[in-house]
Amino acid sequence: MANTVIKTDKKIINRILNKAVEQILPDKETLEKKLVSGEKLNIYQGFDPTAPTLHIGHTVGMRKLEDFRKLGHNVIFLIGDFTARIGDPSDKTEARSSARKVLSEDEIAENLKLYVEQASHIIDIENKDNPVKIMYNSTWLETLDFGDIIKLASEFTVQQMIKRSMFQKRLEEDKPIYLNEFMYPLMQGYDSVMMDIDVEVGGNDQLFNMLAGRDMVRNHLDKEKIVIAGKLLTTAQGDKMGKSEGNMIKLNDSPEDIYGKVMAFTDEQIVEGFEILTNAPMDEVEGIKEKMESGENPMIFKKQLALKVTSELKGQEAGQKAQEYFETIFQKKSLETEIKEVKVEKQEYDILDLMIETKLAPSKSQGRRLIEQNALSIDDEKVTDWQKHIKLTQPIVVKVGKKILKITKQK
Repeated sequence: MANTVIKTDKKIINRILNKAVEQILPDKETLEKKLVSGEKLNIYQGFDPTAPTLHIGHTVGMRKLEDFRKLGHNVIFLIGDFTARIGDPSDKTEARSSARKVLSEDEIAENLKLYVEQASHIIDIENKDNPVKIMYNSTWLETLDFGDIIKLASEFTVQQMIKRSMFQKRLEEDKPIYLNEFMYPLMQGYDSVMMDIDVEVGGNDQLFNMLAGRDMVRNHLDKEKIVIAGKLLTTAQGDKMGKSEGNMIKLNDSPEDIYGKVMAFTDEQIVEGFEILTNAPMDEVEGIKEKMESGENPMIFKKQLALKVTSELKGQEAGQKAQEYFETIFQKKSLETEIKEVKVEKQEYDILDLMIETKLAPSKSQGRRLIEQNALSIDDEKVTDWQKHIKLTQPIVVKVGKKILKITKQK
């Protein structure tokens, strides 16, 4: 790997700089100069094993890592088995759940078992010419003593930490901010120091943490770390889709589930989906956008997106079978013409309340019986829990017997 020749392929460099990118710091030109110079760079993205599977949002950064690998750079897939114990704060509005649950070492060890295998569908991790290095941040973070942590903490001020938007929101709402939450950006930043990182890749929601690492690399290594903040998949309401929100396509979902979940996307999510969830080049993405804007049926492109996403994650044959399965269920007719759309007022429902409001069941007892008889499915997944809680962050397709509804929250 040390003798790998650095390539300056313009097509790959352009893709790194422009596809699914929210922002690059300090700026795009600085990264471009590095990439065309032939200098070998150390690149990484971290993945905290806070759930037993990666999700489709993670593939945005994975594709960037694979592009850097193809150019010959040193790429590190970092598993945050230590930072997962701290928990990166979320922006949930619930008081206590705003601080992510602290996981045990056993829970983390169980969660990370499939991470490398799942990532290998996007990244050629074991490539014989330039393999990707798998690292764990417990290797160095576990060795820090209290004195070391105090020294690292002295590099930041409370004012810097409190500027984080989610902390500002909690202050405004008089919600608690826990001290361990200040430790997370500190530890993530130190990862960059210990791996001698030149470029960090991550979602735009990780920008605060990545910039903390940029400061620490400057302090400890006297060099500039470049940050690539990727675009996030969002709902029609602009909310993030992810494992914390419970509305994400998981990489261990079946091909049929993946296809069905993409088909539940709104029309507004189609172009964004092609850009950030597939390998489609940007000229193809722009072409789809122009066709939709000129009045072509969005359903055509949604089906293309569902097939492409499923095929890239599970293989071409699995993608085709998932499409055939979906078309069989809906008798090869358009969802728009065959499924009645019902708009509801609230974003969150208990499943039985939702069934009554949408007239899928006349009473809670009848709704419960239907669920116990496996008669209810949401987005092609059977619902077996009559106490299930539904959050309508995107439209859902609900089927009870022959009755099918597309349920959407009113804007």
